[in-house]
Amino acid sequence: MCLRTRGGCRPPDFLHANIYTGPIPAERGEGELAMVVGRGEASPLSGPPERGLIATQNSQRPSACCFCWCCCCSCSWNEDERRRRRRKRKSQDTKMETIPNCEACTKPSSEEMRLWSQSFDKLMRNPAGRNVFREFLRTEYSEENMLFWLACEDLKQEMNKSCVEEKVRSIYEDYISILSPKEVSLDARVREVINKKIHDPAPHTFEDAQLQIYTLMHRDSYPRFLSSNIYRSLIHDSSRTSSES
Repeated sequence: MCLRTRGGCRPPDFLHANIYTGPIPAERGEGELAMVVGRGEASPLSGPPERGLIATQNSQRPSACCFCWCCCCSCSWNEDERRRRRRKRKSQDTKMETIPNCEACTKPSSEEMRLWSQSFDKLMRNPAGRNVFREFLRTEYSEENMLFWLACEDLKQEMNKSCVEEKVRSIYEDYISILSPKEVSLDARVREVINKKIHDPAPHTFEDAQLQIYTLMHRDSYPRFLSSNIYRSLIHDSSRTSSES
């Protein structure tokens, strides 16, 4: 249970809890001990009780992502921190399922690869571009963003109702559930929309979530991809091959 209210105040029961409960020092008698308990004085063996109280409260305070101290906040507040936590969680999760293979595609030409730097849309419309970008995302421990986007694209092409229901359930368990190691970063508004649509599965159930992840990849990962060694090496090798031929 959270020990702080939204106004930042502690419950009254903790404001006067300065009673010393540690071991009795040998050099003090019963009279001195009564004075210690009465005025909340610290023992040399335990340190100031006020400091211990504050440490206890800080250790129980949830790690919130905004100024709300409750535990219900699910907003996407720091993508770098989320990547760090995903990296740690994935390194510890040895039961994570095998990542699907990349899309089948032909080798991109040098002109196609140069077009990828012109706009994120051109990169995402090209299967080879998606594969290269996905390889970069894997180095940043955020490949699930591309996998989720591809799963949503596949869902939108499905017409069979029973298959739609199965794919919606699978996408939710793999990328929306907070218990999944591949959970994507969605804000509370989009999660609320999904929870409303999930009762009537349809090809566009995750449309809002897909758009948010697409925007996240565009703004957060795409600029770093263009300056990455992965993309620069491709351009360099392509230019060298063209000049030799």
